[in-house]
Amino acid sequence: MVHAYILIQTEVGKAAQVATAIADITGVTSAEDVTGPYDVIVRAEAESVDELGRLVVARVQSVDGITRTLTCPVVNI
Repeated sequence: MVHAYILIQTEVGKAAQVATAIADITGVTSAEDVTGPYDVIVRAEAESVDELGRLVVARVQSVDGITRTLTCPVVNI
C-alpha cells in the first residue's frame, strides 16, 4: 500500500468546497482545508504508485477550483 499527502492550492475562496469534494473520492482518507501556502491537505492511499498517480491526475485534479497540486509519497526509512 502506498500512502501520500497531496498539497493543493485552490482558487480564492474555494478551499472548503474543494476539501469537501475531495473527501468523497475513493482512496482519500482525509481532506482538510488549512492556512499557509497550500489551501487543502489530503491524505490518500493506493495499491501502487501507478494507481496513486491515476488517483491524483484523473480524480483529484479534476475537482473544480484546484489550481495546483503537489503529491508527497510517504516513505518508511
